[in-house]
Amino acid sequence: MARLDSAGDVLVTGPAVRAVAAAHDAVTFLAGPRGRAAAQLLPGVDDIIEWQAPWVDFDSPELTPDHVAALIKQLRDLAPDRVFVFTSYHQSPLPLALICRMAEIGWVGAISEDYPGTLLDLRHHVESGVPEPERALSLVRAAGFGLPTGDDGSLRVEGVPPLPPELDEFIGTTPYVVFHPGAAVQARQPSPSRSAAMVRALTAAGHRVVVTGGEGERELTARVADGVAVDLGGKTTLATLAAVYVRATAVIAPNTGPAHLAAAVGVPVVSLFAPVVPAAQWSPYAERVVVLGDQDAPCRGTRARTCPVAGHPCLDGITDAELLAAVQRLEGG
Repeated sequence: MARLDSAGDVLVTGPAVRAVAAAHDAVTFLAGPRGRAAAQLLPGVDDIIEWQAPWVDFDSPELTPDHVAALIKQLRDLAPDRVFVFTSYHQSPLPLALICRMAEIGWVGAISEDYPGTLLDLRHHVESGVPEPERALSLVRAAGFGLPTGDDGSLRVEGVPPLPPELDEFIGTTPYVVFHPGAAVQARQPSPSRSAAMVRALTAAGHRVVVTGGEGERELTARVADGVAVDLGGKTTLATLAAVYVRATAVIAPNTGPAHLAAAVGVPVVSLFAPVVPAAQWSPYAERVVVLGDQDAPCRGTRARTCPVAGHPCLDGITDAELLAAVQRLEGG
């Protein structure tokens, strides 16, 4: 099973992984460096190979013979019966399929709009707008692998550790909502000032707020927490972040991996969703989700990394009243 991009992209393959795992003795997941931690949390994954694809990440390595040869050797040594290549609708699976053929793998399946020649044994087609977990699951179903009895196809993680004692003490024991302000690109997150204002509105309404963020987001989380919320910026791994989310009454996040993580641990999610990609396809895959943000904004469908509209209205236009109403609705059951 291969998905080479980010944590959220890996998490949404979870149902497909479980379907394949139910019919095989072992499943190895090929992940990029940004997705490895998520793959470690997926039920059904027995082993992980990490490889950074030159065609995926914003900071992709140079494509060299040695870089490709290293993966070919790992795949030859592993000798899997089959490989499923998972991608988003705008990505091609064919570069990795070519590498799989060079590694003498006998069966490769993927969703592909591009003509694959002999690179794919299963070329699957999915209509646009299908939620990403269902899209991935449809690929393995086309190969004959369905979810086991009793599996509802929701996102799941396993192996979530207890919070480290120092983090547990830092957070405290009273109920809290989580606000995660960051995303991989600027266009998908509210401005720092608007995020800080949202946190102040939540605390003024009586909510205790915990702000989360990665190691590179410490400055952002400090600004957003602004002395009125608990700042966990840079203090969690993906696994401990899951433990923080499990105890929350709700998680508020833009379109980013932690939003999918929140859905996977079963906590209600307020999705601050910029329409640069379709919400129907990429909003958190769970029942208890409220999507906020102007889905008809001018940036709709542009895949913009930087907001092309002055004032970032699709997200910064979300009012305090809308946010508070969404949290109240989710906390009310």
